[in-house]
Parts: sequence; structure tokens; C-alpha cells
Amino acid sequence: MADFISDIKDAMKKKRLVLGTESTVKNLKLGKLAKVFATNNCPEDVKGDLEYYGELANVPVVYLSIPNDELGTICKKQFAISVLGQKK
Repeated sequence: MADFISDIKDAMKKKRLVLGTESTVKNLKLGKLAKVFATNNCPEDVKGDLEYYGELANVPVVYLSIPNDELGTICKKQFAISVLGQKK
């Protein structure tokens, strides 16, 4: 768990994160992501889309054990984030 949070923080420093469901799915379809992170309270339909497109693009989908409001805090945003992607 701590490894994934440090990955997220490193990617944030390097400006290699894509925030939000729509942007993440779009970049996943285009093959621009290396990894996708989803929170434990991410909607089920979004999880299905992430798994489907992740499998097509051979991109791992990591399910975090934290809620979306905490992920928003980790990313230094004042709003909740359910899904984010790490660019290649």
C-alpha cells in the first residue's frame, strides 16, 4: 500500500498523473498509461470499464484500500479523486 502511495507522489512530482475517470479511460484507450489506480469506493461500472480497457492495453489496474477523499488529499487536491492514471 505504501509503495503505491509513493508511486503516486513521485508521478505527481514529475507531472505524470491523469486525474479523473474520463481522462484516465481516454488515455487508457490510447495506450498512454503505465498503471491505473482506483479507490475502494470507486463505482462498480467504472471498475468494469477500467478492467476491460486495462486488459486490452496490458495495463495493470491497482485497487487502493483508501477512499476517494483521501486520495484527493494525497494528490493535494480539495476534491475527491476515484481514479487516476500514471503516464508512461
